[in-house]
Amino acid sequence: MTRLICLLFVATFLAAQEPQPRPARPNFFGLAPAPDPPAVQRGQQSFVANCGFCHGSTARGGNGGPDLVRSVVVLDDEGSGTQVGPVILEGRPAKGMPKFAMTAGQIKDIAAFLLSLSHVAVNRGDYKILNVVTGDSKAGMAYFNTHCSACHSATGDLAHIAAKYEPPALQARFLYPKARLSTRAQITAKVTLRSGQSFSGILSSIDDFSVALVDASGQYRSWLLDEEGGIQVASNDPLAGHEQLLKSYTDADMHNVVAYLETLR
Repeated sequence: MTRLICLLFVATFLAAQEPQPRPARPNFFGLAPAPDPPAVQRGQQSFVANCGFCHGSTARGGNGGPDLVRSVVVLDDEGSGTQVGPVILEGRPAKGMPKFAMTAGQIKDIAAFLLSLSHVAVNRGDYKILNVVTGDSKAGMAYFNTHCSACHSATGDLAHIAAKYEPPALQARFLYPKARLSTRAQITAKVTLRSGQSFSGILSSIDDFSVALVDASGQYRSWLLDEEGGIQVASNDPLAGHEQLLKSYTDADMHNVVAYLETLR
């Protein structure tokens, strides 16, 4: 009997020492599960067409738009569309973001795309840059000559451009140029007063109520705009052409242009 009791004690002790299965651990970063790939693809197309010029094709910031991958609103949304939806539909006029008329499905797809970017940021070791040089260089040259040659030259400002940038960077530069800080890419403006006196310089800000610029001497000037139109403002945005083309590019156009730019070595 004593031996039996000892054996039972030892068995109970060993069982207590065996490792117990651990409960599933939640995502360390608190992310929602990865979204449905088809929804991500649809959302990416909608995002690039409507939001890409300001926020960039990867939502990491563009011409005036903030980085959405780091946005608390996007992180709280978790791919549901409940947080980003009101922002899309109502816009943020005070910050220069217009309203967008989108269906609930389109909003949900964009939310899925933004969630996928959060997953990419967390699992950055899994990211692979795909080959973007898949187009027809001759078709790309024809497109360039028709739509881009008024501002750019293959033997001038773009000479040997392919030797300076990898294909993904080339594609990003013509789709979402980020040279706004350079003098050549700044928006310029001419303000003409009711008296006929005019002032020109780099546009600092403009809205429905006021306009401000910095003139050639570095002096900051601003004026209040009146309803009678006493002050006339004429502006020139060197990147406006890129914004317009972004709305009309097809996938073939983009890849053809990249293939052509790759020949400029």
